[in-house]
Order: sequence, then structure tokens, then C-alpha cells
Amino acid sequence: MTTVQNPLFRQCLAEIPAQKRAEYELCQTIADRIDEILKQQHLTQRDLARLTGKRESEISKWMTGRHNFTMKTLSLISTALSTPVIRV
Repeated sequence: MTTVQNPLFRQCLAEIPAQKRAEYELCQTIADRIDEILKQQHLTQRDLARLTGKRESEISKWMTGRHNFTMKTLSLISTALSTPVIRV
């Protein structure tokens, strides 16, 4: 992970509650996993939109890590990609 050099940015990050920071990191980890699966299967976000019946704009939101994934969404993605998104 890159160290943030900007003092103001570091201060802003430090002020984010730990729970919110953990939530963002988890969402980003899930988005990274979906991206990994897409690359392995030679698929695009457009392909994922088609497979899930969602709009490309929604897939884009998922992939930025700003989406609070529900179990329903995760199961939809896992089913569409025939691969578990979450490894337990």
C-alpha cells in the first residue's frame, strides 16, 4: 500500500471512523475479487451487466468499491460468473 504524503489527506483519512474504513476496504476487496474473476474469464463489465441483467452503470458502481454489496447481489454475481465471489 502506498503511503499518503499529503498531510491534509492523511488527516481526513484518520478522521474516518474505523467501522466505515473497514466497510470501504471490504467493499473494495469484493470489487477487486470480481475484477479478478472477470479477467480470468476474459469478460468485461459489459458482459457482467448482460449476465446479471443489470445496467452497465450499476456494474461500474459495484466495481469502484462504493457499493454496499448485499447477499442477494453477491449470489447473483457468483451465479452469473459460475464462481464464488466470497471464499469462506
